[in-house]
Amino acid sequence: MFRKLTTTAGAPVPSNQDSLTAGPRGPVLMQDYQLLEKLAHQNRERIPERTVHAKGWGAHGVLKITGDISKYTIAKALQPGAETPMLARFSTVAGESGAADHERDVRGFSLKFYTEDGNWDLVGNNTPVFFVRDPYKFPDFIHTQKRHPKTNLRSPTAMWDFWSLSPESLHQVTILMSDRGLPQSPMHMNGYGSHTFSFWNAEGERFWVKFHFKTEQGHDYYTNSDAEKVVGKTREGYQERLYTAIDEGDFPRWKVQVQIMPETDAEKTDYNPFDLTKVWPHADYPPIDIGVLELNRNPENYFQEIEYAAFSPSNIVPGISFSPDKMLQARIFSYADAHRYRLGTHYEQMPVNQPRCPVHHYHKDGAMNYAGLQTGTPDAYYEPNSVDGAPVEVPEAQEPPLKVSGDADRYDHRKGHDDFTQVTALFNIFDDGEKERLYSNVAAAMGGVPAEIIERQCKLFDQVHPDYGKGVRDAVRAADPDKYDPNAVPVTEKTPQQAAE
Repeated sequence: MFRKLTTTAGAPVPSNQDSLTAGPRGPVLMQDYQLLEKLAHQNRERIPERTVHAKGWGAHGVLKITGDISKYTIAKALQPGAETPMLARFSTVAGESGAADHERDVRGFSLKFYTEDGNWDLVGNNTPVFFVRDPYKFPDFIHTQKRHPKTNLRSPTAMWDFWSLSPESLHQVTILMSDRGLPQSPMHMNGYGSHTFSFWNAEGERFWVKFHFKTEQGHDYYTNSDAEKVVGKTREGYQERLYTAIDEGDFPRWKVQVQIMPETDAEKTDYNPFDLTKVWPHADYPPIDIGVLELNRNPENYFQEIEYAAFSPSNIVPGISFSPDKMLQARIFSYADAHRYRLGTHYEQMPVNQPRCPVHHYHKDGAMNYAGLQTGTPDAYYEPNSVDGAPVEVPEAQEPPLKVSGDADRYDHRKGHDDFTQVTALFNIFDDGEKERLYSNVAAAMGGVPAEIIERQCKLFDQVHPDYGKGVRDAVRAADPDKYDPNAVPVTEKTPQQAAE
């Protein structure tokens, strides 16, 4: 079908090949507004990349619920037989938007479900835990993953300095340095909500919940040397494999599971169930199969549908809510705020972020508000009001009150926590080959790190299991025998803050 080329204002473009000039040799005339528009738009084709999770891949799909957890939640998207359209975005954490896909890193696993009660976003990772439990440390941690302000290079010293001073990071570090720290593709990794969320049911009862997405494609991983060979051939291996699989009809699937804890059990566990560095033992809270997540449609325009996609744990629906998880509480603010900066005040008016249900609110004005006032009537631009037909509150959507309370204070996020037992349990399920690769991966990641920091970290590994510390020391020594002698290393046992006190 013939389509006329036009300017953005709709005027026909007579030529898209040649600038308007005063003679064949120039100069170019300022009145060539079509040329100016084309150049000006090119200058503005890029938007700020995400501070973290900049490199990503995504697709559309559906969540199909086959199990019955209606006694735990009224969420319509989780009722038996429900099918909810959704969008997934996978990502690396540290790399910029042009980074190679196959780098050892945590992978983001973000999901947006377009439910009839609004968008529900689940923003997680391919790991069930994280490096820190207190949001005050999150910006510091991310600084260690990004570039050094002087060299503009990634700094293994900064990473291991932070980790060796943060024993709560042991669980995530061990997973990252294990085989699962370098999956071959987005399809060959699990996904987790990671945080503790909550369900509430029609009787007003609350339950704590963990979300799991178990790959049906199996777990396939690369070693560091395998990944180097892949990156030498392509920096886009994840995008290639995900896009091609869906394009050829080989739709990736994940089994959806939840762990459910009665509300009052949170007071009985010997670990903090709201601690992002901890898992819930499956023996105590067995995962319940509830359905399948399938990706079955590639985006038509990557920029519009994946780069513009804005996920935030603040997006919940009736029947699903938050918990006292400190990291979750901070992300409720920080994710949406990042989108307002990166995409604009009205980022949820963008098609990929628009709810599939009616939207009525009193937010107004601001850049790019192309939907106008969302109240349905021009006289209702404030609340409360007496305007007939204006949006009103929905009392039945009110969730039950939290039964967890305490005195407000800045509690020491390390005091009273066991940062070793769960990591020991993880270490003990590794076979000999997995342990050797773990030691080797840690040693490889410690290249150029000062011996004092290496030994400080190894002392943390010792507390997980003596074999863990010894294995890493041996691997580091084998990689650089002249540099590292643990017997001659002066170790600072205290943090700089503790030493100052």
